[in-house]
Amino acid sequence: MAVSVLRMPGLYPGRVVEISDERCIVANRVSQSIVRQMIEQGMRELTGENDLLLAWSKFIQPQDTVGIKINSSGAPACCSSPEIVREIVAAVRSVGVPARNIYVYDRYAYEIDIGSYRPLVPLGVRVTGIQEQKLDVSGYDPNVFCEANFFGEWETRSYMASIVSSGVSKIINVPTMKDHSAAGVTGCLKNLGYGTFNNVDRSHRRPFSFTDPLIGIMCSVEPLRSKAVLHIMDGTRMVWHGGPLTQNPDFIFPAGLIVLGTDPVAIDTIELEKIEAKRSKEGAPSVWSRDPASLTTDGGAYFQDAAKNLFYRQPHHIAAAGKLGLGISDRKQIELQTIRVA
Repeated sequence: MAVSVLRMPGLYPGRVVEISDERCIVANRVSQSIVRQMIEQGMRELTGENDLLLAWSKFIQPQDTVGIKINSSGAPACCSSPEIVREIVAAVRSVGVPARNIYVYDRYAYEIDIGSYRPLVPLGVRVTGIQEQKLDVSGYDPNVFCEANFFGEWETRSYMASIVSSGVSKIINVPTMKDHSAAGVTGCLKNLGYGTFNNVDRSHRRPFSFTDPLIGIMCSVEPLRSKAVLHIMDGTRMVWHGGPLTQNPDFIFPAGLIVLGTDPVAIDTIELEKIEAKRSKEGAPSVWSRDPASLTTDGGAYFQDAAKNLFYRQPHHIAAAGKLGLGISDRKQIELQTIRVA
């Protein structure tokens, strides 16, 4: 079987387009019209096509069944903005994909409900959670799995969601810009890997985590790798501490960004750079820190104190994914195009 040219790192390896417009989020409200302009400009810059239909048609065809992989963990304070999701739905429909063939999905149905996606997306679009509850395995494909043993756990397999293995033909990944207590950051790679497979909590045992190498390994598994053709990171809000679940407004910054590309490693490298810069500005330790004095077993302390953490973080999972061929992590080789509108 021929390898798809859209397979990660996709059509534009190492290329990242960052659109900045402070008007896109005011008083914690995302502007529909401004994010529409940002996505449109980003797609033109990424693809080199002035015609938006031609730009989107590089990734999506009318016969596709399209999954929009959101990040609803952290809802309602910081999750994939419904305003951005609506614009992506509109773009996919403009190519000729009917609403009934578009799925907005994530792992947990209850987090989707907290984010209020069902009433906020266009009529006919299917909103679905892979799991109704924590131990529900009915939404996973028993024939596609990733196997690894980290701590001697009794179940060493993580199974791929059926919606990915056999449900959709293309995936547009819509991660948020957040730090993560174990992975360092949660971006394109983690949203895809840990949002597609079950039984991922087993990779953490305080204070240690095996998000490196598991995130990259999971993203390498087919057909996920070939179906994830475009990444649109929601950076309207940036969680610089307390991720992925914080509701603390002190750690959520209105960054006013949307970051686009086909290379998840390159995008996450830029995300890591930005979160590191913000943490430094706020006087918080680097996500690369290995100081045992920063560790706490108190989850409440972690969500209130930017000097505390639950794990030795693993931000090098991004570079590890690059070594697996998923993209470019060397900053000198990443072509970052920054467009500041306002």
